[in-house]
Amino acid sequence: MIKSMTGFGRSEVVTDERKITIELKSVNHRYLDLSIKMPKKLSFLEGSIRNLMKTYIQRGKVDVYITYEDYTINNGTLKYNKELAAEYIACLKQIQQDFDLDYDIKVSTLSRYPDILTMEEQSVDEEELWSILEPPVREACEKFIQTRTQEGHNLEKDLLEKLDGLDKKVTRIEERSPEVVNAYRTKLEAKVSELLEDTQIDDNRIAAEVILFSDKICNDEETVRLHSHVKNMTKMLTTETEGIGRKLDFMAQEMNREANTILSKSSDMEISDIAIDLKTEIEKIREQIQNIE
Repeated sequence: MIKSMTGFGRSEVVTDERKITIELKSVNHRYLDLSIKMPKKLSFLEGSIRNLMKTYIQRGKVDVYITYEDYTINNGTLKYNKELAAEYIACLKQIQQDFDLDYDIKVSTLSRYPDILTMEEQSVDEEELWSILEPPVREACEKFIQTRTQEGHNLEKDLLEKLDGLDKKVTRIEERSPEVVNAYRTKLEAKVSELLEDTQIDDNRIAAEVILFSDKICNDEETVRLHSHVKNMTKMLTTETEGIGRKLDFMAQEMNREANTILSKSSDMEISDIAIDLKTEIEKIREQIQNIE
């Protein structure tokens, strides 16, 4: 089944130690464009996250949001800068001596001075953190693919209906074309009879003119190719599942060229109207194809 490029997936893991939330949202894009927003603490895992997501997603502009909250009490260590504290004390004593002031420095006061006490994060075990993060990332991707697949099912149904209608219009052009040639012959014979009155009509000359006209308006090649494109597109929609969006878009462009050629050759109002309808339907098909991965 084909997949849409529009999708959403979310996964959340909450334990006594941490909370992880993964969200994926996507819209149409010619290629795969992953935009990942996550805490700086996890930045070293971006390559692993991208590689994992590429196994699920081929096309689309995908925004990825990752939040990570660590509830463990040992996720940081308080450090005391003894050397800096000694310098502060020395300076304060010098000030006291220079200006004959009371020496009233307390530990609580000194501890508030810049950089005396600092919090340092403990080193992170990268493999352990990835083993924690990978399952919710996979779950979010799988839910994301589910929504894309469901939307793809709707797209497939709509496209198949449009292709069936398109094929019927092409068949109508094939049925109408001989009628146009016959009508031209009848009209030509009537016009020649009117001009020549009782003079005998040269059937060979009439036949030659009809053949020239028939060749001029002939659209057999275009209708055959249109039928072929419809058949191939239908087959792709019902049998292939991965990366067919660009192929279908190319085929739709070819279909549009054939419809343009039929319209340019046409001298019949009905065929012209059908050709215009063909172009309109093909454009609708192209718009839907833009949503396919």
